[in-house]
Amino acid sequence: MKSNQPLLASYNLGNITLKNSIVMAPMTRSRADNKENAPTDMIAEYYEQRAGAGLIISEGTQVSKEAVGYINTPGIYSKAQVEGWKKVTKAVHNKEGKIFAQLWHVGRISHPYFHNGELPLAPSPINPNEKVFTPNGFEETVTPKEMTVEDIKRTISDFKKAAINAKEAGFDGVEIHSSNGYLFHQFFNNSSNKRTDDYGGTIVNKTRFFFDVLDEIKQVFPENKIGVRLNPSLHGVFGMTADEETIPTFDYIVERLNDYNLAYLHLSEPFTDVSEVPFLVKEIAKHYRPLYSGTLMINTNFNQERGNEILEEGDADLVAFGKPFISNPDLPERFALNAPIAEWDQDTFYVPGAKGYIDYPTYRESQESKNS
Repeated sequence: MKSNQPLLASYNLGNITLKNSIVMAPMTRSRADNKENAPTDMIAEYYEQRAGAGLIISEGTQVSKEAVGYINTPGIYSKAQVEGWKKVTKAVHNKEGKIFAQLWHVGRISHPYFHNGELPLAPSPINPNEKVFTPNGFEETVTPKEMTVEDIKRTISDFKKAAINAKEAGFDGVEIHSSNGYLFHQFFNNSSNKRTDDYGGTIVNKTRFFFDVLDEIKQVFPENKIGVRLNPSLHGVFGMTADEETIPTFDYIVERLNDYNLAYLHLSEPFTDVSEVPFLVKEIAKHYRPLYSGTLMINTNFNQERGNEILEEGDADLVAFGKPFISNPDLPERFALNAPIAEWDQDTFYVPGAKGYIDYPTYRESQESKNS
């Protein structure tokens, strides 16, 4: 591996200078196991350990009680949660790191358990036929409640308030989680959105809710401190079924995002093999690089070699790494040393406690342990 790796080059993200081009991807870890679902000292330590990333994007943090779909995930709608996040941002900043909050609403990927027996919200009353994890184990999703226009307006306000809270908590910016089969994605997709009002039917209508939220958040954060996450070729998972209008919908979104001076556009390569699906894009970065004029971040199953390659090829500006950051808190340093990557323990991804969370050693610590 060459010493002058593109991944290790600094990058100007709006008026923020990132110390490298390596991003820690948002990853649900389910450690906010307290009544308030607030970040804890242990969560602050977890992020502090990984502050060597050029940018950290927080795990999805729900914008309201209605937005919840998983146990022990943190929110950003209460005072206690904001105070918890202040510990996180302070810890990251003390290590000269940068961190954005990912703002999240799961929509129909939820269960009445999380809503006092009420139905979760969605664009249309269509069951995604997925499973969600509750304290009772995995449970089947249900047919959600179709959002009224009033529900939509309230949710727009929830996102704006979450952005206000993120600013108070000290985050450097926010990312709108409009990906992976969650609420915004449900509006984009014909299989989950059968509305006939201003929020369904045409591509303009299906994307209206998303742009309404973006326009509210930019009243809180400058556009160059707002990121957007999309997963254009998601198909057959998270309740999403793509069709011939899927890519044109995302093309419209991306091209319209050129009218905003965003911090970045965060795209995922396909989660599943879509090579036999004629209407989906197989190489997301290559497809969207010519369509998007701003900073493009790419994600999904990248390693050090492929990350450097895609930056050299010019198809992306930043590369987000997920699982490797779980077991390698010092991932950028390992890349710099061309050191081996430690394996992660998948059994500890979503369980309470320090094991598999803050107990992974750095490469230097592992070497010192071997030599002692």
